[in-house]
Amino acid sequence: MHVRIRLFAMQREAAGTRELGVEVAEGATVADAWDAAVAQVPALVPGRETLRFAVNGGYAEPSRPLQDGDEVAAIPPVSGGDGTDEAGPEGRIRIVEIHAEPFAPTLADDLARRLATPEDGAVVTFLGRTRVTPGTPAPGQEAEAARHAGARVEGLEYEAFEPMALAVLGQIADEIEARFGVVRLAIVHRTGAVPPGEASILVVAAAPHRDAAFAAARFAIDETKARAPIWKAERFEDGRVWIGAPARAAAEDAG
Repeated sequence: MHVRIRLFAMQREAAGTRELGVEVAEGATVADAWDAAVAQVPALVPGRETLRFAVNGGYAEPSRPLQDGDEVAAIPPVSGGDGTDEAGPEGRIRIVEIHAEPFAPTLADDLARRLATPEDGAVVTFLGRTRVTPGTPAPGQEAEAARHAGARVEGLEYEAFEPMALAVLGQIADEIEARFGVVRLAIVHRTGAVPPGEASILVVAAAPHRDAAFAAARFAIDETKARAPIWKAERFEDGRVWIGAPARAAAEDAG
């Protein structure tokens, strides 16, 4: 069987390519396909312990059997396109987007106006900005981070597996609706180069009551950082460091 391996962030840099094609036997698993990729590119060996995998756009265990033509995405530690409004029953408005360009100064207000109804007594906005102080290096990046200890971060670079990232943001919105009853929500994330002080993520939650709106916004930002296949690297004058932790496939208390 022929299987396509997609590489991102640290694995992409280690391999020097975004994609590998591997041949595996009938009944092979995700783990078998990764072993075949490592046989082609031994530089991929060090990152295995912190990888998660996705098959055809959805998180999958290494033991999952593959079919001919499947796409396996190797998901290294995560940070932290066009989207569409999704209107649904009972006033649901859902906006999940990935922007390659800087956010417009009015974006938060624009989203609040699109989401809030006369029944909503609360609109909570969270704006995440890049900063000049370094974050926690991803596993395997500790030595590079130590080399830049004390240096000022000159900017961040974000990379995303966009189709899957949008799908994961939609799943997070589903969970917010189920947990908190919040049906009007926006999650918008940047990709590309983001200078210090500029916004990298925007969450807006509108609800009749403030407790639900606050809880929804907090859950949205925490789960986006933990689960969405979006990566960030801190750029220094003479190098960069990938930031983050191994991805989760679901909320921690979801089983």
